[in-house]
Amino acid sequence: YAKGYGVTAPGGSTPVTTGTRFLAGSVSKSVAAMGALRLVEQGKLSLDGDVNDRLTSWKVPENDHTRVEKVSIRRILSHTGGLTVHGFPGYENSSPIPTTSQILDGVSPANTRPVRVDTVPGERWRYSGGGYTVMQLLVDDVTGQPFARWMQENVLAPLGMTSSTFENPPPPEFAQYAAHGQYADRRPVQGGWHVYPEMAAAGLWTTASDLARFAIGVQES
Repeated sequence: YAKGYGVTAPGGSTPVTTGTRFLAGSVSKSVAAMGALRLVEQGKLSLDGDVNDRLTSWKVPENDHTRVEKVSIRRILSHTGGLTVHGFPGYENSSPIPTTSQILDGVSPANTRPVRVDTVPGERWRYSGGGYTVMQLLVDDVTGQPFARWMQENVLAPLGMTSSTFENPPPPEFAQYAAHGQYADRRPVQGGWHVYPEMAAAGLWTTASDLARFAIGVQES
């Protein structure tokens, strides 16, 4: 059963329906993890190998911590990779959007600090959206496709998640169904929503029904 409540924008009149798309925030990580694990299942990634062995467009900078243990897919997905940057604020629609490598190095126009290893990988649990951004770039490098497109063809479509996308900003035909955001003080988000080039960590647009399809897919597997 699914039902929409309220309106799609502060002060607006368009009703929320079961087809209204919402930014899923960090729930994006669970869906993105399935993409990485599909590549592991296909033998294109190693669950426990050093991610630097497969990264080509950027590398996790080596230091004393990575000389003890390496950053792996298993550790990234379970938030035990020793990687920094908890989360991301996103970018206004009118702002310049950084590349994934710029985000990982914390260089302009990125608005977050560099993603680095500052504890021994595998030593402890610590939430890291930065780690999921490393995984996003790894999917790009290994598949030769943009992350959003690969996820669409290999995860979202097979699960029947036809109202979902990792594209940021969402395409125009999709955006007309998108819910607008507001801040904690109830100010509307300029442009309706933030853009998240950190797609794996926070950029999934989806519906409640599509998230249910994802959960069903995990259970059935």
